[in-house]
Amino acid sequence: MERYMKKQKITVTGIEVKYYEKEDITFISLTDIARKFNANTDVVIQNWLRTADTLDYLGLWETMYNPNFNEEAFKEFRIQAGSGGFFLSPKQWIEKTGALGMESSTGRGGGTYAHRDIALEFCSSLSAAFRLYMVKEFQRLKEDEAERKGLTWNVYRLMAKANYLVHTEAVRENKVPMIDWHTKKEAIHQASEADLINMVVFGCTAKQWRAMNPELKGNIRDHASALELLVLANMEILNTKLLEDKMDKQARFVHLQATAAHQLSLLANAPAIKRLEERVRGSRGEDG
Repeated sequence: MERYMKKQKITVTGIEVKYYEKEDITFISLTDIARKFNANTDVVIQNWLRTADTLDYLGLWETMYNPNFNEEAFKEFRIQAGSGGFFLSPKQWIEKTGALGMESSTGRGGGTYAHRDIALEFCSSLSAAFRLYMVKEFQRLKEDEAERKGLTWNVYRLMAKANYLVHTEAVRENKVPMIDWHTKKEAIHQASEADLINMVVFGCTAKQWRAMNPELKGNIRDHASALELLVLANMEILNTKLLEDKMDKQARFVHLQATAAHQLSLLANAPAIKRLEERVRGSRGEDG
């Protein structure tokens, strides 16, 4: 286990339980869980590990998720399970079988951690009620996280909408005769400039997108990724400046298209953007 991996805490029935995320997988402290029931946490964990039911569960879990699981070593442990002289520590289990579902270290910040599936099985062996409270607390955390992720996407969407007001004003003042302000004639100009931005960011107009996605609610920008919304907001500001500079539409399109393509390519590989996109997909319930 990486001892200095950033750990977080949850409180379950008054007990602080540490956990950390490793490659988007939650590992929970068995040591903290055991402490609720006995100050001698090593004994609690070892007594759990030595039973046949526990080894059957761990063996099945590792067989499902660990292609390098040492089944021969597992079988040796399983034969001895439950016998009076049988002793098994987390460290022995990990080293002998190559287990991935459990991690253990000693010293400051150490302890035994297990994949969430295994940690909940450990809880069940100690207290069904405690397991239920643990599940409830992690569910609350996931819901809070999803809400925060959705909020991040909403910030980009609101930013794009705010920029749109600046953009529409620039279109009005630079493309629309004053006599046509706030009329259907202005709306034609505004739609044309909005589609100019849509074309350089999404590669299609709002009407074309709607024809391709008749089953979706909302508009093209409501279904944009966080990256696309970020670049879209940048293009609205850039187009505002180009309008003020009196650049003709074709020249603006060429300039905006090149800039948008560069930004989309550059930012797509930025770690911060990748993490954001993953979070947004998770909050929307989409596959990666």
